[in-house]
Amino acid sequence: MKRILLKLSGEALAGDKKTGFDEAIVREVGKQVKSLVDNHIQVAIVIGGGNFWRGRSSEAIDRSKADQIGMLATVMNCIYTSEIFRTVGLETEIFTPFQCGGFSELFTKDKTMEQLEKGHVVFFAGGTGHPYFSTDTATVLRAVEIEADMILLAKAIDGVYDSDPKTNANAVRYEQVSIHEVVEKKLSVVDLTASIMCMENQMSMRVFSLVEENSITKAVSGNFNGTTVVA
Repeated sequence: MKRILLKLSGEALAGDKKTGFDEAIVREVGKQVKSLVDNHIQVAIVIGGGNFWRGRSSEAIDRSKADQIGMLATVMNCIYTSEIFRTVGLETEIFTPFQCGGFSELFTKDKTMEQLEKGHVVFFAGGTGHPYFSTDTATVLRAVEIEADMILLAKAIDGVYDSDPKTNANAVRYEQVSIHEVVEKKLSVVDLTASIMCMENQMSMRVFSLVEENSITKAVSGNFNGTTVVA
């Protein structure tokens, strides 16, 4: 595997606090990413904004404006995570789909590939830059654009289940499931738009819990505790 796109759940980065950041978790993620980079695997990252913003909470807020707040939440997450990654010896670059002052570079595929080839970790912040599109969609879009070998979904849950394990104690986890079945059964992996993009572009995913020890490096190896979603 030469190049991966890692999607980090904002909620998972917050740990037990549920909001903000758990520095120990972020640092541990950085160490795992460092081991991948040291083994010549190129790593790009998308981070959700759920540790700061969960979407429109009031009818008083326009949906487009609410989504813009969510985009900025992902920018904050990427800046913070990028800085923690630097403390473990990684070189990083943040790209956004819109101008963001001196905080980031404007995304282009050429610039992104140049950074990845240098062994730098690339962060894609700000989603797609448009409302009504989630960070799930941004994840698949960027993965397809940079020709990633696979998407790794590091979540607060350890895989894909046939029903919600929080409400159903008998929920069964899939070891492997096709993206067609994910769409057909409306399984909670990524949203429908992102799922269709995976299907059309043959982009497979591995879904696992972020907090499990060495879960990211294990997911890359294929010997992991979670679910493989086959495109």
